[in-house]
Amino acid sequence: MQVWSKRHLPPGVRLIAGLLLMLGGVLGFLPVVGFWMLPLGVAVAALDVVPILRWLGLRKWRRTKGRGDGRR
Repeated sequence: MQVWSKRHLPPGVRLIAGLLLMLGGVLGFLPVVGFWMLPLGVAVAALDVVPILRWLGLRKWRRTKGRGDGRR
Protein backbone atom coordinates (compact mmCIF):
# COMPACT_ATOMS: atom_id res chain seq x y z
CA MET A 1 0.00 0.00 0.00
CA GLN A 2 2.88 2.37 0.74
CA VAL A 3 4.38 1.84 -2.71
CA TRP A 4 1.05 2.35 -4.44
CA SER A 5 0.22 5.51 -2.50
CA LYS A 6 3.71 6.93 -3.07
CA ARG A 7 3.34 6.44 -6.83
CA HIS A 8 -0.29 7.49 -7.28
CA LEU A 9 -1.10 10.11 -4.64
CA PRO A 10 0.37 13.60 -4.23
CA PRO A 11 2.03 14.34 -0.86
CA GLY A 12 -0.81 16.30 0.78
CA VAL A 13 -3.41 13.74 -0.24
CA ARG A 14 -1.30 10.92 1.21
CA LEU A 15 -1.29 12.59 4.60
CA ILE A 16 -5.06 13.12 4.53
CA ALA A 17 -5.64 9.53 3.35
CA GLY A 18 -3.44 8.24 6.18
CA LEU A 19 -5.34 10.27 8.74
CA LEU A 20 -8.67 9.02 7.37
CA LEU A 21 -7.43 5.42 7.52
CA MET A 22 -6.38 5.93 11.15
CA LEU A 23 -9.78 7.43 11.93
CA GLY A 24 -11.44 4.38 10.36
CA GLY A 25 -9.17 2.13 12.40
CA VAL A 26 -10.46 3.69 15.60
CA LEU A 27 -13.94 2.61 14.52
CA GLY A 28 -12.72 -0.98 14.19
CA PHE A 29 -15.74 -2.50 15.87
CA LEU A 30 -17.86 -1.66 12.80
CA PRO A 31 -18.28 -4.33 10.08
CA VAL A 32 -16.46 -2.87 7.03
CA VAL A 33 -13.84 -0.72 8.68
CA GLY A 34 -11.52 -2.50 11.01
CA PHE A 35 -8.49 -2.30 13.19
CA TRP A 36 -6.36 -3.22 10.13
CA MET A 37 -6.83 0.37 8.94
CA LEU A 38 -4.91 1.87 11.88
CA PRO A 39 -1.40 0.54 11.06
CA LEU A 40 -2.05 1.07 7.35
CA GLY A 41 -2.95 4.70 8.01
CA VAL A 42 0.19 5.20 10.09
CA ALA A 43 2.31 3.74 7.28
CA VAL A 44 0.73 5.94 4.60
CA ALA A 45 0.88 9.12 6.71
CA ALA A 46 4.51 8.41 7.62
CA LEU A 47 5.44 8.90 3.97
CA ASP A 48 4.73 12.61 4.43
CA VAL A 49 5.42 13.13 8.13
CA VAL A 50 8.98 11.76 8.27
CA PRO A 51 10.37 14.13 5.60
CA ILE A 52 8.72 17.08 7.36
CA LEU A 53 10.26 16.10 10.70
CA ARG A 54 13.68 15.68 9.08
CA TRP A 55 13.36 19.10 7.46
CA LEU A 56 12.40 20.72 10.77
CA GLY A 57 15.28 18.99 12.56
CA LEU A 58 17.75 20.15 9.92
CA ARG A 59 16.51 23.73 10.25
CA LYS A 60 16.92 23.57 14.03
CA TRP A 61 20.41 22.08 13.67
CA ARG A 62 21.47 24.83 11.26
CA ARG A 63 20.08 27.51 13.54
CA THR A 64 21.95 26.23 16.62
CA LYS A 65 25.14 25.60 14.64
CA GLY A 66 25.30 29.22 13.55
CA ARG A 67 25.18 30.67 17.10
CA GLY A 68 28.76 30.02 18.09
CA ASP A 69 28.07 30.28 21.82
CA GLY A 70 27.96 26.53 22.40
CA ARG A 71 24.30 26.37 23.48
CA ARG A 72 21.95 23.79 22.02
